[in-house]
Amino acid sequence: MNSSMINAMVSMSGMQQKLDLLADNIANVNTVGYKRKVATFEDLLTNMKQQGEAFQQPVRLTPLGFNQGWGSRLTMVQPDLSQGPIQSTNNPYDLAIQGDALFEVVTDEAGSRSYTRNGAFQLSLDQAGVPIITTGDGYPLIIQRPDGEEGRIEVPDGYSVRINPEGEVTAVSRDGFDTIDLGRVKLVQPMKPGILTATADNLFVIADGLNAEEAVRTVVPDDTNSIRLMQGFLEQSNVTLANEMSDLMIVQRAYQMSARAITSSDTMMGMANNLRG
Repeated sequence: MNSSMINAMVSMSGMQQKLDLLADNIANVNTVGYKRKVATFEDLLTNMKQQGEAFQQPVRLTPLGFNQGWGSRLTMVQPDLSQGPIQSTNNPYDLAIQGDALFEVVTDEAGSRSYTRNGAFQLSLDQAGVPIITTGDGYPLIIQRPDGEEGRIEVPDGYSVRINPEGEVTAVSRDGFDTIDLGRVKLVQPMKPGILTATADNLFVIADGLNAEEAVRTVVPDDTNSIRLMQGFLEQSNVTLANEMSDLMIVQRAYQMSARAITSSDTMMGMANNLRG
């Protein structure tokens, strides 16, 4: 197998992964809080070739040396955490984050933590019948209570929830005279977005074996970090369909060129095999 065929074959594998990634982004253009995936590529081994002295001609303007590449590969997929458009819903359980932060939720009975920008929360009942605030898939939202402990947001019966821009959660009675301080919504700021792995249900997790403290840190909204919570709003997907379609066409054309390179290499090898002395 010649080098041009290897180059094209390796590059096609990476471009196929890029096509799958773009298709995932386009499919989630209307998913609340979705963050588009960005791919990073790198060149594989590159050799320097030297042509023979017979190519040293008086009228030759190009050097005798040339580079021989071996294609490129996909090395990293990480989320683009840029801000998406915010839309009003007037639902008191909908929350949108302005700034660089993520919600923290519990995903199983063992207490495993995941992170999301999807603020479409709802009031659900746990197994004991206690009203708690969860995601649409039933994962409880984490709160930092006044006593310093972390836990679920348990809403007293007959009370509504009020959340200010700093994330402070207050339960308000129907008559508006009685209020209960429930704590503050826990927000985390990603320090190394490349460590976050997108999973099902529009969540991010930290892979096993990696230190969570190096990937995210707890953050409190204030004037120094420009992070704010907006109750009654939802952040939409940050996928721009026009940009994704443009990238899709570019990758498709590159994939077709690599496929033609394989066809041309196969044709040349067939011609060489059919030569007669």
